[in-house]
Amino acid sequence: MNQIGTPRFVGRDAELTRVVRALIAPPALVLVEGEAGIGKSRLVREALATLRTYRTHSAAATDLSAAQTAAPSAAQTAAPSAAQTAAPSAAQTAAPSAAQTAAPTTEPLVAVCPPFREPLTLGPIVDAARQRCSEVSGLGLSALAGALRPLFPEWADTLPLAPEPLSDPGAARHRVIRALAELLDRLGVGVLVVEDVHWADEATMDFLLFLVTRPAQRVSLLLTYRAEDLPADSLVPRLSARGHGSVRVTLGGLEPLEVAQLVSSMLDDELVSPAFAELLHSRTEGVPLALEESVRLLHARSDLVRRDGEWIRSTLDEIDVPPSIRDAVTDRVGRLDAGAQQMLLASAVLVDAEFEPVLAHVSGLAPHEVGPALREAVRSGLIAEDEAGRLAFRHVLAARAVYHRAAGPDRRAAHRRAAAVLEDKHPLPVARLAYHYRAANEMTQWCRYAEQVVDLALAAGDHPTALPLLHELLTEGGLPPTDVARVAQKIPLFLITGYLRGADVVSTLRFVLDDERIQQADRGRIRAQLGRILLHVGEHADGVDQLQRAIPDLADSPSEVARAMATLGGPVGSLWPAAEHRRWIDRAAAVAESWLPEAERLALAIDRITSLLDLGDPSGWDLAAGFPAREDTPQDALNLARLSLNTGDGAMQWGHYQDARRRLAIAGDVSRRHHYVRLRDMAAVTNAHLDWFTGAWSGLADRAGHWVRLDDEPIMQLDSRLVLGLLGAATGGDPAAEDVVRSVREDSARRGIADMSMESTGALARIRLAAGDVQEALSLTDDAVQVVMGKEMWLWATETVPVRVAALIAAERVGEAGELAAAFARGFGDREIPSTRAALETCRALIAQAHNDHAEAVAAWDVAVAAWQALPRPYYALLAREQKARSLEKAGEREAALSQWTEVAQGLAALGAKKDADRVATTLKEHGGEKAGRRRAGRRGYGNHLSPRELEVVELLLSGLTNREIAIALSRSPKTVAAQLNSSMRKYGVTTRTALAVIVTQMRFAATADRPQD
Repeated sequence: MNQIGTPRFVGRDAELTRVVRALIAPPALVLVEGEAGIGKSRLVREALATLRTYRTHSAAATDLSAAQTAAPSAAQTAAPSAAQTAAPSAAQTAAPSAAQTAAPTTEPLVAVCPPFREPLTLGPIVDAARQRCSEVSGLGLSALAGALRPLFPEWADTLPLAPEPLSDPGAARHRVIRALAELLDRLGVGVLVVEDVHWADEATMDFLLFLVTRPAQRVSLLLTYRAEDLPADSLVPRLSARGHGSVRVTLGGLEPLEVAQLVSSMLDDELVSPAFAELLHSRTEGVPLALEESVRLLHARSDLVRRDGEWIRSTLDEIDVPPSIRDAVTDRVGRLDAGAQQMLLASAVLVDAEFEPVLAHVSGLAPHEVGPALREAVRSGLIAEDEAGRLAFRHVLAARAVYHRAAGPDRRAAHRRAAAVLEDKHPLPVARLAYHYRAANEMTQWCRYAEQVVDLALAAGDHPTALPLLHELLTEGGLPPTDVARVAQKIPLFLITGYLRGADVVSTLRFVLDDERIQQADRGRIRAQLGRILLHVGEHADGVDQLQRAIPDLADSPSEVARAMATLGGPVGSLWPAAEHRRWIDRAAAVAESWLPEAERLALAIDRITSLLDLGDPSGWDLAAGFPAREDTPQDALNLARLSLNTGDGAMQWGHYQDARRRLAIAGDVSRRHHYVRLRDMAAVTNAHLDWFTGAWSGLADRAGHWVRLDDEPIMQLDSRLVLGLLGAATGGDPAAEDVVRSVREDSARRGIADMSMESTGALARIRLAAGDVQEALSLTDDAVQVVMGKEMWLWATETVPVRVAALIAAERVGEAGELAAAFARGFGDREIPSTRAALETCRALIAQAHNDHAEAVAAWDVAVAAWQALPRPYYALLAREQKARSLEKAGEREAALSQWTEVAQGLAALGAKKDADRVATTLKEHGGEKAGRRRAGRRGYGNHLSPRELEVVELLLSGLTNREIAIALSRSPKTVAAQLNSSMRKYGVTTRTALAVIVTQMRFAATADRPQD
C-alpha cells in the first residue's frame, strides 16, 4: 500500500438523519456540538450533500407529480422515514411530501469563523456573501442596504447611499444587521452554515439571533461549535431557546466497531484486526481526527503490516500511538521534506483557504520548488483542495500543531509574506492584515490596519470589537502624538466600564501630553478627551481642570470647543456654584450658534437642555418646548429619542411624574421604531425608577431585576440596583437591601453620577436613622448637604436635606436643623420643582414637630402630605401621614391620631411596605388602638378613593395620553387600563374620560388653593 486514503463517513447515521430532517422543513435551527476533531465539519458536509441530492429528487418528483393525473396514494404522501431521509431512493421521486416541496431551492451559504486576534465585524457572514455574489446591482436592495457600504467597499458604486450615522451603537449595529439579512434574502439563501461559532465576534452572534427571532424567519441555520470554548456570555443558549424547530446534535467518540470501519476505509476497505481497533480506540477515545492522524503516522513509520488478510500492528507490544493530535501531526510533519514543511507552515499562517499562487508566495520557496512541495503536502492528507481550487488545512488542530512546531523567526517571516501578498487584494482584508502584521511584530503596519478595523466596527455599531483594539492602539501601539489625538477621539466614553481599563488609557494620554514636541491642536484634542474620560471614571476635579486647559488649544475646532464647554456646564466635577455651570452652558450655546451647522447645534442643544434641567433651571423646559419634534431622518429620530429620554428623566427628578411618563413613552416608541436599542433600554430603566416613586411596585422587582443583568451598561445596572435596594428596604423582603444601596452609593460616587449618588446617600441615611444609628446618618449626609449648599444645587436637596434635618433633630441639634431648613427655604425660593417643594415642606414640618408646636406641626404635615401625594409619591406621603399622626397624638387629638395610624398602616400594607406597616401597626397598638388587620386574601379595597394604580392611570389621562399610550407607559395591557379608568369613573360618579379629567383637576386646584403659601 503506497498511500493512505481519506476515511469514509462512518458512525454518524443517526445524527445525519436528524440534521437533514430538520433542514428539509425550514426554517430550522440545527446546533452541532462536539470537541475538536470529533467530526462536526464532516457531518455538515455530508448533510449538505444529502440535502442537495434530496432537493434534486424532490424537484424531479414535483415534475412527475404535476404530470400525473391520478391522485397520489397514502403511501406517497407519507413523511419520509429516517432511512429515506439519509439516502433518498428512486421510489421517493414518485410523489413529494409536504416536507419535500418546502425544501430550499438555493445552495447553502457556508461561513467559517476564524480564530483571528482582531475579528472583523460580521466578518464570517460578509466573506461568505462576498464569495457567493460579485455584484449586487440586480438584487433590488432597498435604501437600507446603504448601511453595508463599510463592509463591502467594492460594491460602493452599486449600493444605495450610506444612511446618516447614528450615535447609538445598538441602533447602528441593528441597522447593519437588518441590511445584511436583506442581502441574504435577496441572494435566496435557504440554509446558512456557520462553523466554529465559539470564535464568532459579538456582532455575528447578534446577527444569528436576529435571524432566528425575526417574525418571518426565512433562513435555516446550521451552526457548529465546541461547548468548552464558548465564552461565558455566549448567545448560543439564547439561540437554542428562541429558534424555531431547534435541533441539537452532540457528537461523541466512535465505538470500537466504528473505529475499525473508519480505519478500514483508509486501507482500501480491507479488514482491521479487533486488537488493533481496540488499541486505537483506547488511545484516541474514538475521536475521528485523532484516529486518522494516528493511522497516517503509523503508516509513515511503517508500523502497519498486513497479515492473514487483515491489518495489524507490526508488534503487539512495542508500537506507540501518540495520545494527542498535536503529537501525531508534529511527528508526521517531521518526516516530510523541508519544502513540504514550508508549504504546510504557509497554509497554517494564512488560516483561511487560499489559491496556490498565494500559498506559494507565503511559503518563500523558489518557483521550481513549489510544485513538488505542494504535491507532497497534499499527499500528506493535512491540507486539501476545495471545490473552488483553494487549499487549506483539513482541521484547525493540525494547522495549530504545524504552526507551533515552527521556529519563531520562520513564523514571523511567513506572516510578513502573507501580509505583503494580501495587500494586493481588493477589497483589503483589513482584519487579516492586522492579524499578520501583529504576528510579524510590525507594529506600525499593525496600527494602520487595526485602526481601519476599529473604524469599520464603529460604523457598524460593533463597539465590543472596537474598544479592545482602541485600548491596544493607545497603550501598545507606540503611536506618535498626532495619531494618539486622532485615535483617542474615537473612544466611545460610555464603553469604558472598568476603572482600571480607563486608567490605562488615562496613563497613556498623560504620557503623550508630557511630550513638549506635541502640536497645540493635538494637545487640545488629547486633553479634552482625557478630561471627559477622567469625568467618566470619577476623577472629577482633574477632569474639569483638563477640559478648562484644553479650550484655548482648540481654537481651530469650534465643535470641540462647544463640546468641552457643554461638558463643563453639567453640574458635576467641581464645587462651582450652579451659576458658574450656567455660564459655561451659555458660552457653549454662543459658539454653537456662531460656528456650527444645524446637526451639531441640535445635538448640543439637547446637551444644554439636559444640563439646565439637571441644574434645576426652568429655562430648560422652554428650550425643550421649542425643539423640533420630527422623525424625517434617522438623525432627527435620534434627536427626538434622546430629547424625550433626557427630559423624561428630568421630569422625574423635578416631580412632574405624569409628564415624565409621557416623555419616556415617546422615547421608547421612537427608539423601538428606529431600533435605538440602548435608548429604548434606558427609557425602560427610567420607567422602572419612576414606578418606585409612584408606588407601582407590583412586579417592579422583576422589571428592575432584568436590567441588573444587562452586561456592559453600568449606569443602567446601577439605576436598577438602586431601585431594587430601595424596594427591598421598604418592603423588608431583602435582608441585603441596605448593602445594595450602600454599594450603589459607592459606585455612583466613584463614577460621578451625581443625582444617583445623592439619592442613594439619602436612602442609606434613612435606613440607618430608622435603625437608630443617628451618627452614621449624620456622617452619610454631611458631605452631601455641604455639596448641595455650596453648589446651590437645590434639586439634589430632595433626597438629602430632609433626612439630614431628621438626623440633626434626633441628635438633639435642633438649632442646626432649623438653620439648615431655613437655608433650604432661602435658596430654593419660589421655584416650581414639585419634588423639591415637597422635601422643603417635610423639613418645615420636622422643625415644627421638634419645637413641640403640635398644632403648627399638624398643619405643616398636612401641607407636606398634600405635596407628596400631588406628585404622586404615595410612600413618602404615607410616611408623612405617620408623622402627622404623632403630632395629632401629642396635640391631644387621640382619636384622629389613631385613625391616621390605622389608614397609614393599611396604605403601607397595600403598597407592599410590610416592614413600615408592621411598625405603624405596633405604634397603633401601643397607643391603645386596634392593630390594623391583614386581609387574608384578595386586594385591599379603597372605598371611594383611588388606588395607587388607578391614580397612575388618571395622572396620565390628565397629560392627554390615550388608553394605548397609557398602557405602553405603565407596561400594562389596554384592557387593564380601561378597567382601571372605568373603576375611577365609578368612584367619582362620572361616565366619560373628559368628566373624570375635569373633576380630578378641580379637586387638585381646590387642594392647592387651600395650601398655605410661603
